[in-house]
Amino acid sequence: MKIEDITQTTLRHYERTAEQFFAGTIDHDVSQNIAALLEAIEAPTPYRLLDLGCGPGRDLKTFKTMGHEPIGIDGSAKFVEMARAYSGCEVWQQDFVELDLPTAFFDGVYANASLFHVPSAALPKVLRDLHAALKTGGVLFSSNPRGDNSEGWNGPRYGSYYDYETWLRYLTEAGFAEVQHYYRPSGLPREQQPWLASVWRCVRQRTEAST
Repeated sequence: MKIEDITQTTLRHYERTAEQFFAGTIDHDVSQNIAALLEAIEAPTPYRLLDLGCGPGRDLKTFKTMGHEPIGIDGSAKFVEMARAYSGCEVWQQDFVELDLPTAFFDGVYANASLFHVPSAALPKVLRDLHAALKTGGVLFSSNPRGDNSEGWNGPRYGSYYDYETWLRYLTEAGFAEVQHYYRPSGLPREQQPWLASVWRCVRQRTEAST
């Protein structure tokens, strides 16, 4: 199955279940993740942020309320419509495996429960695209279901489930340096923490930065 077919099948699931998804996630507390991203950014405020896989716009609205300048991106047309209405922010419709982003534009990229939908064969390019879209020193936050480096279909959605060591390798090869990682929900035994959250800084070689 082609990568584009995999991602489009997952997106069609979200198109069909957009209203239920919004109702089921609107009250999720991701303040720890939002704080992890914002605290790592060293640029002057307000921050220009990309919410990658913004869904119906819950976290976009939070970033805007905090005084930042967020832009959302999602592959689902329904989510894009809902996010624009709910957050009042600019939202772009793009498939993650075909990103078209401005270069060195964002202070931070927030990828909460989104990058794990990218098939592993496409992940290096997606990460390089995000690296290119960040300013030097900018920050990428990601939160993914942790696993044993397997991938495949979970019903109508495709997922890739990495352990920390493999995720570290992917991010390092894409040009990121780790700031921190942690498991969620906090305060529980590891076997009850299904989410791996991590924060990464965009670093560039001097020759790369000068081209």
